[in-house]
Amino acid sequence: MSEPAAAADPLAHDEHQPPPGRFGTFGGVFTPSILTILGVIMFMRANFVTGEAGILGALGILLLAKAVSLLSVISVSAIATNMQVRGGGAYFLISRSLGPEFGGSIGMAYFLAQALSIPFYVLGFTEAMALSFPGLAQYDQILGYGSALLLLIIAIVGAGWAIRIQFVIMAALGLSIIVFLIGGLMNWDMATFQANLAAGYTEQAVMRPEGHVPHNFWSVFAIYFPAVTGFLAGVNMSGDLKDPSRSIPRGSLFAVGVGFIVYLAVLLVNGGAYSRSDLINMPFDVMRQNAFLGMGILVSIGVVAATLSSALGSYLGAPRILQAVARDRLIPFLNPFAKGTKKGDEPLVALILTALITFGVLYWSFSSAGGDSFNTVASVITMFFLYTYGILNLAAFTEAFGRNPSFRPTFKQFHWSTALVGFLACLAIAFVIDPLSALVAVVAIGGLYWYLHNRELKAAFGDARRGFIYTNVRNQLLRLRSMPADPKNWRPTILVFTGNPNSRDFLVRYANWLESGRGIVMIVNIIVGDDQRSDYHHVRARRQIEAYLEHNGLPAFPIAAATDDLEQGMELVLQTASIGPIRPNLVMLGWPAETTDLQAYVKRLESASRMGMSLVLIRGKSLPPALGTRSIDVWWRGRQNGSLMILLAHMLRHSIGWSSAEIRILRVVPRDEAREPALADLVSIMEEARVEARPVVIVSDKPFEDLLREYSSNTTTILMGFQTPKSEDAEHWRIQYEHLLDGMPTTMMVEALAEEDQALLG
Repeated sequence: MSEPAAAADPLAHDEHQPPPGRFGTFGGVFTPSILTILGVIMFMRANFVTGEAGILGALGILLLAKAVSLLSVISVSAIATNMQVRGGGAYFLISRSLGPEFGGSIGMAYFLAQALSIPFYVLGFTEAMALSFPGLAQYDQILGYGSALLLLIIAIVGAGWAIRIQFVIMAALGLSIIVFLIGGLMNWDMATFQANLAAGYTEQAVMRPEGHVPHNFWSVFAIYFPAVTGFLAGVNMSGDLKDPSRSIPRGSLFAVGVGFIVYLAVLLVNGGAYSRSDLINMPFDVMRQNAFLGMGILVSIGVVAATLSSALGSYLGAPRILQAVARDRLIPFLNPFAKGTKKGDEPLVALILTALITFGVLYWSFSSAGGDSFNTVASVITMFFLYTYGILNLAAFTEAFGRNPSFRPTFKQFHWSTALVGFLACLAIAFVIDPLSALVAVVAIGGLYWYLHNRELKAAFGDARRGFIYTNVRNQLLRLRSMPADPKNWRPTILVFTGNPNSRDFLVRYANWLESGRGIVMIVNIIVGDDQRSDYHHVRARRQIEAYLEHNGLPAFPIAAATDDLEQGMELVLQTASIGPIRPNLVMLGWPAETTDLQAYVKRLESASRMGMSLVLIRGKSLPPALGTRSIDVWWRGRQNGSLMILLAHMLRHSIGWSSAEIRILRVVPRDEAREPALADLVSIMEEARVEARPVVIVSDKPFEDLLREYSSNTTTILMGFQTPKSEDAEHWRIQYEHLLDGMPTTMMVEALAEEDQALLG
């Protein structure tokens, strides 16, 4: 059994408390978001997309990308206005909605998306500098490494200084957009606009044997999509905002709206101003060379400002995401990244890892990726962001569709259907762009989810999964209540009277094996004591079961009762135990010991039968060895109880550890001429039951006790039928079976309800 991991809320501990939020809506959310949205893609690839896809195709790409972005902003706004938002941005929102497994798995994908964004923006910067100042082309590596190092130093100094710098950058960016749009309008021509309406896809270099394949709508979409991921730059600063729940929705929606208007203007203006060839081959140069009043230098300053500010935003965001994941103690090797500086709680250790990734990707790009590294990194980032957006929408859908009373967002422009559409759109787009990469990403994220799930995380924070599951369980139970029961749908719902389960482990284990993942086990612990301390006894009884189940990893439901009379307590449990319409159909009890009040014991059996429950009594103390072959013997003595015994043997064989067990159905006949008819009858029964078993017909007139010992002494488990005795015959009944089973393996004594037993194997 794995060691449980304590996944505490990263901000539940004083040593991890960040300083009070420093930034408002404009400086903390809108500014970093709009600088990332109006960034490298707008300058370096927006015209390229228009040239490849045509104005109509580019408009479709813009609308689709912005629709996904808008749906995700709406989902983020709903979640952010429903909780106290702390550091970690989208990771915090996902983990507190879908739980630590989803949060941890998508949190790492989101961190990688942000970390890869830094070299992506740096590559855009070096490309722009080489185009603006051709003499610098030979120094592209120095420019790339140098700018990445400078941004790292700024990020180390702290978020406060970086935010102040971004106001200057935004002013430069605004001026550059004005001059290149005016320049485009002065060159605008209807004939050029009409010529550029349709698509004109060219070839692209790919890492495949064919070397080059034509671009298409989705390959161009993948290059363009990072333009709409910028709103997460503001969400990433959640831990540094004065009022995250207010600032995130307002700042994000405003940034997405402004970004859409600007990109639409760029598309329509430049699509009618420049030839398709220039749009594809000179996407940045045409804007710089045709700037208003020859102010191309402002366009160059704008792209420098946009690329470096976006890279700086990712430098600030990525380490904070990693720090938040690490502080939740989800993944042990990430624990060192939880540390923050004494002043400002800056994620310095996480920043160092982010820098290593940045310089590693830059090295790969400059040394071996060739000239298409910018587009390649853009496509990879698109895949990561699509999954992050998708899971954000899934988180909002889970919160809303689960109808959890605690989900009361103050952001009202939200419905679970918009979140569902956003989730499905992200998933579909990822697979359309690159099915193999999308599948690999799903497997990677799913593998990390499985790892986190199997670490038995105990999160200190609540999530929406419980509400989502609760709603579905409620609806299904109500549906189940209206559906008539049918023997074909029979599943074992076992009520096990164990007392303290630690002392009767074999009972719970056999119940769990019989259930074999297809039914339900309810473990009952009744504590008899002083009525005045019943509350204490009830809590104690329940905790005994819960501790036992958790320690042994067994799927069962606890039922605890405290009473001053054992018989009354058992009668009450038999009457009331249920999960809505799901009532126990099997009662499992241990075999009565010598000191047992047999008359009371028989009354329990009669009560269970009267309430429509079959009986399984287990005589045995030990469990079969963990290793080695197991076997099951069913002693057939007629149809009564036989059907249920065969079904239980079948379910036992399909549980963990029993898959190689052989089932034998044994029947005794007194004469040799009865052997073939008896064998044919058993074969017919097995075919009717569709159960794999070996029929064994024993021709003998020996006492049953002798035959039982001869044939079943070395089996693992024996099943045989019994009939509840009358109260006055209880002592004789117990002595008779004690003599019969003395020294024999674990035996399950089965008494089935007559009407149920007849229909079970149909």
